[in-house]
Amino acid sequence: MKPLITFLFILTTTFLCVAQQEKQQDTVNRIVTIQHQVIGDSIKFTPITPPLNQIAGAPKAFYTNYWEFDDGTYSKDNTPTKSFKNNGEYEIKVWSTNNYDTGKTPTARPKKIKVNNANPDAKDTASMISNFELERNREPIPEEELVLIVKYKNTKDYVANGKVILFYNEKQFKADNFEILDTRMYHNESTINTTDFVVTQSKNQHLDVASTEDFISSYHIKVQDSTKKENLALTLEEAKAKYNNSTSFTFENIEPNEERNVFYTLKTTPEMVKDTSAIVTVRGIYIPDSNLDTHHVKDMEMEIVTSHDPNKMSTNAFLLNYRLVRYKKPKFKIKFQNNGEGPARTIRLETDIPEIFDKSSIKVLDMYPKVKICPKYDVEYSCLDTTYTQKQAIFTFKNIYLPGSEQKNVKEYDSTKGFVKYQIKFGDNFHKIKTKSRTAIIFDKNDPIITNYSTTRFMPGISIGAKAGYNHFLDLDNSKSYFIGATLSPYKSYRLYWQVEFLNSFHEFDADTQISEQFTDNSATGELLFRRTTTSTTYNNIDWEIPVLLRYNVNNYIGLGAGLQGMISVSQKENITTTTEDYENINMIPGALINSETSTSQNKSSFTNLRSGLLFEATAGFARIGPSVGARYVLNFKNNYNYMQFYAIWKF
Repeated sequence: MKPLITFLFILTTTFLCVAQQEKQQDTVNRIVTIQHQVIGDSIKFTPITPPLNQIAGAPKAFYTNYWEFDDGTYSKDNTPTKSFKNNGEYEIKVWSTNNYDTGKTPTARPKKIKVNNANPDAKDTASMISNFELERNREPIPEEELVLIVKYKNTKDYVANGKVILFYNEKQFKADNFEILDTRMYHNESTINTTDFVVTQSKNQHLDVASTEDFISSYHIKVQDSTKKENLALTLEEAKAKYNNSTSFTFENIEPNEERNVFYTLKTTPEMVKDTSAIVTVRGIYIPDSNLDTHHVKDMEMEIVTSHDPNKMSTNAFLLNYRLVRYKKPKFKIKFQNNGEGPARTIRLETDIPEIFDKSSIKVLDMYPKVKICPKYDVEYSCLDTTYTQKQAIFTFKNIYLPGSEQKNVKEYDSTKGFVKYQIKFGDNFHKIKTKSRTAIIFDKNDPIITNYSTTRFMPGISIGAKAGYNHFLDLDNSKSYFIGATLSPYKSYRLYWQVEFLNSFHEFDADTQISEQFTDNSATGELLFRRTTTSTTYNNIDWEIPVLLRYNVNNYIGLGAGLQGMISVSQKENITTTTEDYENINMIPGALINSETSTSQNKSSFTNLRSGLLFEATAGFARIGPSVGARYVLNFKNNYNYMQFYAIWKF
């Protein structure tokens, strides 16, 4: 009996451990399952989601859901009700997004259902206010999937055939940000090779001189800007110059006012840019009639995130070329969402403005809710007011109605979101420094919600300098040393930076003269003579100097530096002159000169005299770019080679 009890105890313990491990594994994987309920000729879908891990200090965590019904339609309702037009088997998909949650985004397995109660008269709700729109289900996170919806509509009064081209993976990034995992088409669209496009004759012969600036879309899909153009060849070349990849499809027999959707599953790559304030874009080109060049261009912005937080600040200036930004106007975008149980009437955005920007140059480009800019006097209508403090710009939506996500009868979560997009100029004397800014979002009189940091940074750039000067060796005789060379450093660094130099110097100097004296027999007379031998050496060297130093700009005009230096003689000529003098020997004291002979010799060598040392320097002039003069002291580890260097330099 006792062995049986022991066996049952072990078996029970093992079962509980396995069950616990499976439960933990499920929690780690965070799986979403789909439940459905038939209600008459409709079906209600409900996601069963894992528990949320609340971000400390953030609004209450919640899920938003995006559904696809395998018939070309979709929904963003959390629990949608769908009527199918045809009986049959459908594969239902859901993507659940965990907002204000610290865990991984959950995944869902598609669920196949069989429809036997179809309603042939069911009508899909018209949702497009323009003829071409791009939409997504969430913001991109590295190594996570998202869905891109391409929506197109025939606004012509006849049945049409056309094309859609989608460009992605901007060339400004070192690595690709997306790869297409799946494409879902439901109206007999056909994927084609973009490079096979034949440009048709434009109905207008003139060139559309449109701005080459990107057409920026807003966060809220219904206020996206669509630009109509005529020169398709130009549009395609502009897109190819900006993006690495493209995909395209043709469509046929689209009826007047008919709306269609094509779905792309995008996987963000591990190499995706990690800057969580960066903005990436995809571009769509819609050709509603393949017989014409007339087309529509749409850019959709996406903000890179590490977690799904509807309150966010981002910028297109996350990486800038300092040489080219003087007259550029970086764009910033502040997103927010009302997660309350009621509408917000006043929304205040207190935004940091880094010192390198000019606050007075702020221009609001777009916003949602769509309102007018407030005048300088009080008004009763809805408007956006902008005020300033020493380090902030404050955008205030006044007299508005922005529903809350927890408000009754609010099903469309996009209606609870808003944004402000603005551009700003650089200040008159801005430096090459990284900036960080964030926004405090205040709904009515609630506590502020603090966004992420939006960062701007400058690429190092390269500054090449020309340098020439004179080396004064303190312990060498008759030393003459001139040099010319080049420097390499980051372009116009603000404070601390590295600099590498290559200097070619021409150096002449005398070595110590050697004198030896001795008594010797005169070979002719046998008398004792006094002989003095004098040996003098002169060097003609071509030296290479390679200093590596750390420099610090005290201000715009004064710079300091310290570092290490290596020097080698790539060519050395040693000229030796030997003079032998014989004197009479008068009581062992030199007397009259009897004979004098002089001989010369030359030795050549290459890559000799490797030397190293420390250097310290100071410059005055234009420290960051342009001309300046400097003095450097080199403390060599080899005796007799300490020297002062005086030079002029010009950085480009």
